Amino acid sequence: MPRFVSVGECMIEMSGGEDGLYRLGYAGDTLNTAWYARACLGEAWDVDYVTALGDDMYSEQMADFFDENGIGIGYIQQVENRRPGLYMIHQKDGDRHFTYWRGQSAARFMAEDPEALYEAFEGADIAYFSGISLAILAPRARGRLMKAIHLAKEGGARVAFDPNERPALWTSPAVMGSTICAAAILADVVLPTFPDEKALFGDASPEAVAERYLSWGAEEVVVKNGAEPAFVASRESQGWVAPRPGAKSVDPTGAGDSFNGAYLAARAEGASPLEAAAEAHSLAAIVIGHKGALVPHEKLAD
Repeated sequence: MPRFVSVGECMIEMSGGEDGLYRLGYAGDTLNTAWYARACLGEAWDVDYVTALGDDMYSEQMADFFDENGIGIGYIQQVENRRPGLYMIHQKDGDRHFTYWRGQSAARFMAEDPEALYEAFEGADIAYFSGISLAILAPRARGRLMKAIHLAKEGGARVAFDPNERPALWTSPAVMGSTICAAAILADVVLPTFPDEKALFGDASPEAVAERYLSWGAEEVVVKNGAEPAFVASRESQGWVAPRPGAKSVDPTGAGDSFNGAYLAARAEGASPLEAAAEAHSLAAIVIGHKGALVPHEKLAD
């Protein structure tokens, strides 16, 4: 069976907060993308998540949750005396804000066993990672993860990368920028977000973002821009794809990740880049209408 393999960190998510009550869930950028790819890909595809979890109750519950929802757990490593990271979402001034506890996260050690990491990507048809996948790792571990991605590409995988720049996770903008560049060079598909790219690289427009990533070797680039149209570019063509009109935003958490999952799934099943972006916008419009990063699969047909 063809395989979609996503690597990174999943955390415990506490969302809601009304009257001091929170809902426990699970989320993380690359897990979110795997979740929505699983929802969009047919049963002919396997979707695997590569990470590390601890030896605690919450790690066990998280792995069970993945398994129950069709996401493969065969390449999740266990790290003793560690546990998943946690974050809380609260609304303030009409926007969402996040508070994180991730210092003890087992995912920071997911690249300590390089052979296990290489094995996880063996035979992958799509290999997906993000800037956060790299940011949480020590420098040498980042190198091991990028080697695993490189080996997957040599083995025939189509590599997809979301830069997902989060300055708080990096020691400096210079380190973040140079690492993002090195990772993007490995990618066939890059899925950046315009405000993040403008802040880090100074790009004046989505077109400039796409041009830069194409010059670094990407075959196609989809520049997301919130509620604005996405700019889709390849070496042969380019165009704008607007979001579905009239979508009501309740919670935008995970919207960009859902876009990525739907886009990659549509491309894998033969859609053109512009068609895939339209399908991705449609799914993201559903996601922002629900609280939390992961919308139950049965609700995605709304």
